[in-house]
Amino acid sequence: MAEAYIVESLRTAGGRRKGALAGVHPADLGATILDALVARTGIDPAAVEDVIVGCVSQAGEQAFAVGRNVVLASTLPDSVPAVTIDRQCGSSQQAIHFAAQAVMSGTQDIVIAAGVESMTRVPMGSNYRLHAEAGLGEGPWSRSILNRYDVAEFSQFHGAQAIADKYGLSREAMDAYALRSHQRAADAARRGAFRAEIVPVTTDIGDFDEDEGVRFDASLNAMSTVKPLTPGGSVTAANASQMTDGASGALIVSEAALKRFNLTPMARIVNLTVTAGDPVIMLEEPIRATVRALERAGMKLSDIDLFEVNEAFASVPMAWLQTLGADPERLNVNGGAIALGHPLGASGTKLMSTLIHALKTRGGRYGLQTMCEGGGVANVTIVEVL
Repeated sequence: MAEAYIVESLRTAGGRRKGALAGVHPADLGATILDALVARTGIDPAAVEDVIVGCVSQAGEQAFAVGRNVVLASTLPDSVPAVTIDRQCGSSQQAIHFAAQAVMSGTQDIVIAAGVESMTRVPMGSNYRLHAEAGLGEGPWSRSILNRYDVAEFSQFHGAQAIADKYGLSREAMDAYALRSHQRAADAARRGAFRAEIVPVTTDIGDFDEDEGVRFDASLNAMSTVKPLTPGGSVTAANASQMTDGASGALIVSEAALKRFNLTPMARIVNLTVTAGDPVIMLEEPIRATVRALERAGMKLSDIDLFEVNEAFASVPMAWLQTLGADPERLNVNGGAIALGHPLGASGTKLMSTLIHALKTRGGRYGLQTMCEGGGVANVTIVEVL
């Protein structure tokens, strides 16, 4: 099977909900990434054979094929097709998988995987909440699904708390993890570690190019005052990811395209894995997915130099660390979504951008990225930096 290479991987800075990116239409936000990928690689934009865009809340300004609208808002010619996909929080990580699979199969040579989410302009759940509030149906889960799992609904908040309870993770331990995320992100920002991966976004108040969510003055005392997300629970907004606006993307090509356009690859795709499990606890599937990905790649955990495990909630990477025995010093080394934000559909290619650039900076070779996803699904991507 042919190889698939990542030539460039970029992201916008994370904008707080109702923050610096609130005035930017999602299509324009995504177009900023497409334009930057083409400009930085020097590739002929007309040569792009497809654009695969992850987006979770496909409603309002993110409805009507937002992926295609991202292309139409960009400088790419309208001959470039696009499609929008939803694998919940792993949507743009799955976009990487689909793009790589197209290249590895020989179907296409140049594909952009991207993601966009404006959690300000299209609030989380907009794609089903308005429908239900209008009395137009029961919602996304049929009665047969709810009866099968004996639940009234599926909730990521209850899933995060269930993981904390199952793995014995205290409020204090999760707050300490969250504090470390902010401290690492703050240190990375001061060092300029994100400079190469961030694309400035033009806003009404100037170019935006610094992550808004990082709390440089974060403290355990302040975190301890935040109320739990579920009654009597230990998961709080302080030890969970932030609602964020953002976009990200990666240019994925074949070896033939490397030669044709004289491109220099940043990384090679080593393994693409997706698994699914319990939709109620929902968020612990990255553990099983990681084990399977390593087995399929013929690798050990010790072979991986850096890990990016999405910090949807502190309990998720903490349970992952505890079960697999991974080195915490290799995990989310520049902070994670608790500090940098989680723009849902854009988080997959966002984490890939951070992972590849961190590997290059630190002289690492292999990186593993995984994401917990609604419905009990998880993606794992292993890359080799070249």
